[in-house]
Amino acid sequence: MSRVKAFDGVFEMPVPGRTMKPRKEGVTMIIDKGLGLGATQDLLDSAAEVIDFIKLTFGTSAFLDLDYLMEKVEMVKDRDIWICPGGTFLEVSVWQGVYPKYLKRCKELGFNAIEVSDGTIEIDLQTRGDCIKRAVDMGFMVVSEVGKKDPNEAIATSKMHEEIAADLSNGAFKVIVEAREAGKGVGIYDKDGKPKSAEVDAIIRGVDDIAKLEWEAPIKDQQQFLILRFGPNVSLGNVPPEDILALEALRNGLRGDTLKKAFLANPRYNIKNDHRLAKK
Repeated sequence: MSRVKAFDGVFEMPVPGRTMKPRKEGVTMIIDKGLGLGATQDLLDSAAEVIDFIKLTFGTSAFLDLDYLMEKVEMVKDRDIWICPGGTFLEVSVWQGVYPKYLKRCKELGFNAIEVSDGTIEIDLQTRGDCIKRAVDMGFMVVSEVGKKDPNEAIATSKMHEEIAADLSNGAFKVIVEAREAGKGVGIYDKDGKPKSAEVDAIIRGVDDIAKLEWEAPIKDQQQFLILRFGPNVSLGNVPPEDILALEALRNGLRGDTLKKAFLANPRYNIKNDHRLAKK
């Protein structure tokens, strides 16, 4: 339930139009590398209304006691947030031929979302589609991921387009563009983490609905680039928990980078000779 915010009624958001939960656009996915219950509760208390998705990344949840993990999952779901184990779990389960067993356990643990990826191992298009459809049929919200974690194994853009179209037709809610948790030297980022505009252009040229894409963007400059390119409701993933409110400020024009663009674009306000600024 939305609560009164500290500065409600004082000013309008410089960048209007930010979507509210439950969102179909402008989704923010947090990467959780092992937050404890206390840290998770603190995160939810301060920012649950701007978090849509939490991914327990890599295979970290394999090392948590069953009851502990179930408590954490329920804590997150109680705040209307999707939560899933990382795509690495899925790749291992497909490789070892235990995917149905993996989905059953995810359901028992309380997860409400599944990530389908082949960032490390090879999964053919038909198997990938079957994985998505099976998870959807079991009631999971499914996100898929395209791209490889190893920059030496980058896939052709045409194959990426094929996978994106197939994943969406099979029921994926969003398709994530791989960038790993570091955001450097993979996908649309160079070795220093700087976005490659040509790569972004090549990807979106072959996608019918770019709002269905979620871009992994763990670094602030990457988030800024994508927000300025696609607007405040671009879906972003792999956001560190400590950066969630800073990202929301960026989306709404409450940081210098996006405020400057809003200021230059909107002549509605005039700070010159404004009596409201005069000292009383």
